[in-house]
Amino acid sequence: MANTPTPASAEAREALRAAMVRLADGDSNALEQIYDATRVKLFGICLRILGDRKEAEDALQDVYVNLWQRADRYDPERASPISWLATFARNRAIDRLRTGKVRGGAVPVEEAAPLPDAAPLADQIMIDGERAARVHTCLETLDDNARDNIRAAFFDGKTYAQLAETADVPLGTMKSWIRRGMMKLRTCLEAGE
Repeated sequence: MANTPTPASAEAREALRAAMVRLADGDSNALEQIYDATRVKLFGICLRILGDRKEAEDALQDVYVNLWQRADRYDPERASPISWLATFARNRAIDRLRTGKVRGGAVPVEEAAPLPDAAPLADQIMIDGERAARVHTCLETLDDNARDNIRAAFFDGKTYAQLAETADVPLGTMKSWIRRGMMKLRTCLEAGE
């Protein structure tokens, strides 16, 4: 399935989390690893808010300088590293607008939030991607029957009646299977928040 996280993406996320923890412990080499893994995404956030390439580069530099100084504030139990860094970059870019550190090409601070592009912000895309990955991870904890029927109902658009007919079970039985699976899924998702 296209939204299922790949082992490589899970490994990359865990490597970034570990680098953030090492940076908080004073490991300067971890900052280079974090920079390599996040600079493109964070630059995109800064550029979107500031509307000027040079301003975005300056804001990105601020992000990594501040990260070096404040890495100990990252709590891996409360947020994924990319979500935390995306929020950090967004706040740094908006701070630059508010303090007047920007050149003439940037948008006014009042326009930083409602930019004309209808596409979701980069940080929202990352957060949504992490949520989708979490859903798929939690789906894998369900038994085959619940997992397959939930996927068919919610991702493939199958009705409960179609699923019951395919499985050759009464409609009420199918609804119960899916309801119990959804309750387990919810518990798993809440545990990961």
